[in-house]
Amino acid sequence: MGADLRYAVIGTGALGGFYGARLQRAGAEVHYLLRSDYDHVKENGLAVESPDGNFTLPEVYAYSDAQKMPPCDVAIVALKTTQNHLLSSVLPPLTETGVVLVLQNGLGVEAQAAELVGSDRVLGGLCFLCSNKVGPGHIRHLDYKKIAMGEYRADQSAGGVTERLEAIAQDFERADIPIERAEDLVLARWKKLMWNIPFNGLSVILNATTDAMMSDDNARTLAEILMEEVRQGASSQGRTVPAAFTQTMLDHTAAMKPYRTSMKIDYDERRPLEVEAMYGAPVRAAQAQGVVLPHIETLYHQLKFLDQQNRQG
Repeated sequence: MGADLRYAVIGTGALGGFYGARLQRAGAEVHYLLRSDYDHVKENGLAVESPDGNFTLPEVYAYSDAQKMPPCDVAIVALKTTQNHLLSSVLPPLTETGVVLVLQNGLGVEAQAAELVGSDRVLGGLCFLCSNKVGPGHIRHLDYKKIAMGEYRADQSAGGVTERLEAIAQDFERADIPIERAEDLVLARWKKLMWNIPFNGLSVILNATTDAMMSDDNARTLAEILMEEVRQGASSQGRTVPAAFTQTMLDHTAAMKPYRTSMKIDYDERRPLEVEAMYGAPVRAAQAQGVVLPHIETLYHQLKFLDQQNRQG
């Protein structure tokens, strides 16, 4: 796997649309799978607003059927985890050395892709991105854009930095996307949960944006308590997240532009919440090692209730 990789974006929304458009703008060949936006994007392309500069891609390779896409070297899964049951029908054909790059939140989310293509053909990525889809084919990037990217291992061991990971990372960096080469994907996922678990969940429970939570002592205390439990969960899996990382996450959150989290947007629009991948999986992983995460488990059950009531309503 080297130069001139062909990419597929599965889920051309706030995340997939942003990264795919940046890759295409930098010269990569990118193919997009779309659902409701297909006709609009096929006709008008993609538009991105960003602090880095606004741009439009008037012509893109757009598809409504994954099987009509050409064989790709890197299939980027940018769907919400609540749609992973669709993977078998939305993954495009892969080249002989093609891989699936799972850009999703949560823990253990690569396993479903690995069942379809083999664990040796899966990578994972954690996106530190504030971005929203504000209209058909229209992405508004607000802040941050880094990805921590690593090799998936079915035995949960560290995968190291491989040549194929480096090749993909360099493509993203040419598109001005900072890439952290994660030698240990499991550790990287727990570190991302340090932000996702408190701020996604509390944004729904407290009906608040990030700036509102960070400016209130009670909400900030709740976030710190949840972060400490995430560190305990990581420790139960043999991974160490330094205590200082809590302050790093708080500082980043305080510095970011006011942001309505992806879970809060899903809740407000009555879409399924990523509760299992983001909360259930970490709780169960820790329980399997005899470690209880009481505050995260409480948040898990609260979100399950709200999610069910919200969709029924």
